[in-house]
Amino acid sequence: MSEAVALVTEDSENSMKKAIGHLELEIAKIRAGKATPGIVDGINVDYYGSPTLISQVANITVLDARTISIQPWEKNMLQPIERAIMMANIGITPQSDGIQIRLFMPPLTEERRRELYKRASGEGEQSKVAIRNIRRDSIEQVKKLQKDGLSEDVAKDSEKFIQDLTDRYIALVEKHLAAKEKEIMSI
Repeated sequence: MSEAVALVTEDSENSMKKAIGHLELEIAKIRAGKATPGIVDGINVDYYGSPTLISQVANITVLDARTISIQPWEKNMLQPIERAIMMANIGITPQSDGIQIRLFMPPLTEERRRELYKRASGEGEQSKVAIRNIRRDSIEQVKKLQKDGLSEDVAKDSEKFIQDLTDRYIALVEKHLAAKEKEIMSI
């Protein structure tokens, strides 16, 4: 029976790690005023009928601290890439010169910084909810195992372990959010 408990706790820890990984990806997309190719990561463009990442149909380079250049490998991909960037709603208007697309990062105002932090906080809250849902599901599994003959002491110990795991991962979410807030709010 303790093998089943180990499986439940291991599964919950893996799921919590995935939630943190997702949070890291999402807050990396939130720009803090600096141009990075990561801003267009995850944006799909219609490439001959199939959704394809922009990085797979174009060369993405950072020209300076506030400018990203996207040069499609095929000229006919300029318009679909522009459309995809507009639809992604990343807060930047693409500008095309017929050969490449440039994304100019506007300087962040105090209001925009707060808005970006609010978005990062929303992502953090979603991660916390996901972690708490994993905790709830794991504890339910342990209670089912207890009904099937698992001793009460082992069940209580596993519930405590799952709670400690939850606390540790929620603290990790807070740490990521604090780092992102510092990055966004610094001028």
